[in-house]
Amino acid sequence: MSRVAREVAIVAFAQTRHTAHDTGLSEPELILPVIEEVKALTGQKRFGFTCSGSCDYLAGAPFSFVSALDAVGAWPPISESHVEMDGAWALYEAWVRLQHGDVDTALVYGFGKSSQGDLRAIMTLQLDPYYLAPLGLDQLSYAALQASALGAGRAELDAIARRSRADGRRNPYALDLPEELPDGYAVEPLKASDVAPITDGAAAVVLAAGDRARELCATPAWITGIAHRIEPHYLGLRDLSRSPSAADAGRAAGVGKGPVDVAELHAQFAHEEPILRRALDLPDDTVINPSGGPLAANPVMAAGLIRLGEAARRIHDGSARRTVGHAASGPCLQHNLVTVLEA
Repeated sequence: MSRVAREVAIVAFAQTRHTAHDTGLSEPELILPVIEEVKALTGQKRFGFTCSGSCDYLAGAPFSFVSALDAVGAWPPISESHVEMDGAWALYEAWVRLQHGDVDTALVYGFGKSSQGDLRAIMTLQLDPYYLAPLGLDQLSYAALQASALGAGRAELDAIARRSRADGRRNPYALDLPEELPDGYAVEPLKASDVAPITDGAAAVVLAAGDRARELCATPAWITGIAHRIEPHYLGLRDLSRSPSAADAGRAAGVGKGPVDVAELHAQFAHEEPILRRALDLPDDTVINPSGGPLAANPVMAAGLIRLGEAARRIHDGSARRTVGHAASGPCLQHNLVTVLEA
């Protein structure tokens, strides 16, 4: 017997002013301002559920999320959970938790400091240890294989990079990247401008259900569809020029059931944008990543959550009626989460 999902909306969103270097702040110090901001936006001091997304490899310590709870205030005791993934998946867990019906609000946050280590080496640790990791290829090398499989032209990739940087310069939270694109390849066929920059940052979102959402926000961004799908880990089993998991998640979330004013895509490499546009079957008039997207600021473990938050912000400020927020995880768009938000 099918059950109608409980109404849940994003009612507040905040993010740090991201940096390309370590400013000396610890993770709790990085998170605290954005949590305080969403508390101020909603007038809430406590929430029915709290969920975070982060990566111990980035922090260089096990259970690093525990120390981050200093920014939340874990006393009196709170109902708390954590995912070793981007904060977008923490939002998914919080959405599921609100479906239970016994709590009405949830705090979600994600954070990461990529500047403290070699991100290419760190992300290689996510690979299957038996078949893929021994090959010695890293995240950027796999992305270059995917770009080659897609066969995107240099003019198209440069146009995406220039647009992302220009939008990012208008976004006070993104990095101030130069208009001129660098010469030379990072890993052929990808230039450095095709690759998301090293970024430190954090973001927080508040979810609320039903009438509680209407009380906390004048224009809630209602989650009318949310789904995530995953593909095989082994790249040899996949057609890297396509993203079936993004397409499946988009259909399950109902992307095609109406117009899409804005889509915030978690494309960490320029060639991923056309793959995702096709997978989600986005109309030509959909505005892609007006925030600048990950090519303008990419705080790992928060960048996907920021895509959902930016998509919600367009509804909060009245500039859009229906938006899509997307997050990705794993090599070559292996795992995709798609959220449809409506006014």
